Amino acid sequence: MAPSASAEEAAAIAAAIERFQAETAPVVAPEGEATTPWQRAALLEGVNAKAMVKDLEGKGGDRWLS
Repeated sequence: MAPSASAEEAAAIAAAIERFQAETAPVVAPEGEATTPWQRAALLEGVNAKAMVKDLEGKGGDRWLS
């Protein structure tokens, strides 16, 4: 059986583990708007496109081509 680590070795191992955890921790997203203006516009356009397709399936509505 190998001898146990000295106090200095144990401290170095603990410091290395702490450093590793700090360097590999996930980045916390900054507080603020959940979507960018570009993402919001894309989402709104997608919803409008679905409504146009739905209108084509039903009675009249705008013509939508993909």
